[in-house]
Amino acid sequence: MDWESLEGEIDNWIHIVKYCTTNLFSVERKLCNSVFPEHSLIAQKLFCDLATSLTIRLLNFPNAIVLIKQYSAEKLFKFLDIYETLRDLTSSLDSELSALDLISETSETQRSVGVAAVTIFCQLENSIKSDNGRIPVASGAVHPLTRYTMNYLKYACEYKDTLERVFQQHYETEGSTRRKVQKQESKNAVEDNDRIPKTSHFSVKLMMVMDLLDAKIEMKSKFYRDPALRYIFLMNNGRYILQKIKGSTDIDEIMGPSWSGKRTSDLRQYHKNYQRETWRKVLQCLNHEGLQTNGKVSKAILKGRFKNFNTLFDEIHKTQSIWMVSDEQLKSELRVSISAVVIPAYRSFLGRFKPHFDSGKKAEKYIKYQPEDIEGLIDKLFEGNMTSMGRRRHNN
Repeated sequence: MDWESLEGEIDNWIHIVKYCTTNLFSVERKLCNSVFPEHSLIAQKLFCDLATSLTIRLLNFPNAIVLIKQYSAEKLFKFLDIYETLRDLTSSLDSELSALDLISETSETQRSVGVAAVTIFCQLENSIKSDNGRIPVASGAVHPLTRYTMNYLKYACEYKDTLERVFQQHYETEGSTRRKVQKQESKNAVEDNDRIPKTSHFSVKLMMVMDLLDAKIEMKSKFYRDPALRYIFLMNNGRYILQKIKGSTDIDEIMGPSWSGKRTSDLRQYHKNYQRETWRKVLQCLNHEGLQTNGKVSKAILKGRFKNFNTLFDEIHKTQSIWMVSDEQLKSELRVSISAVVIPAYRSFLGRFKPHFDSGKKAEKYIKYQPEDIEGLIDKLFEGNMTSMGRRRHNN
């Protein structure tokens, strides 16, 4: 069956099983007891025969589904729904001592579905590893792999308790894998004391996924030829990941405060690196030193400085206005930090050396911007809007 049809059958199956566990079984048990009030063993035997006949038929469905070995990562959540439904079915049968074989069979099916869920979750690792596209995301925006992975993990952690149970059961029966995970747990405990000492198998797996994503985003950042754009890309993706982590209590607790602290520190460093790569040459144009010849300010050098500043600033504005920073807080932080270093330097340079120009059109030829103009243009950076850039150039 195609997945869309199968998904509908899964929903029907879950509805039927829930009806059995919450309604049908209890009603049938009461009926058997009311018909044979003085023969409890007979009443119990009749109910167990009925429950067994129905449950075996119900188990055929998940037993068939797990035979299909290849499921993409998105199918995980339906498998977890099946697992939770089987758990409730087992609980509803627990009170029937004569149904031990049936309980065992139901539990075995539940375990098989759990193994399938673990396998499907591991597809997420494979999808990250196999994403080898070398074309950079336009404008340094958040990479689709980052969005997909973080949204997937956030949704998965809504099933956190079930996933921890599923992984626990799986590794209890997988000796070699169990030892591998224990080794990883010990490594994590040594490297990061803030990560929960009683780390569950699911937590370890989630940490591995996050490490893979980090490495893949770092690799993809190297496809940008412009170092400044590379740091914009790293900031965009790093901020997106951090916001998603903080937006999910479960993931935040698993990753721990040390991880979040390191991520925040990395973002600050990317920010500093961006400013150095972009604005260092601009600020060099506004340096007050090196302007004098024979004790007097050289108009030729001064004119060259203003011309270089205008050229560099125009190029940065033209290029970085179409770069994308989607997180409004990050965009504001970048603009404020740029203004904080550029505007005072330009205002000081302009105030000190403007009097050396003759008033009128000669001065306007070199002094293209007022400080307010610079500030307004900085506020247009990182909009990712090529149309507005074209319109603004045309108007100018």
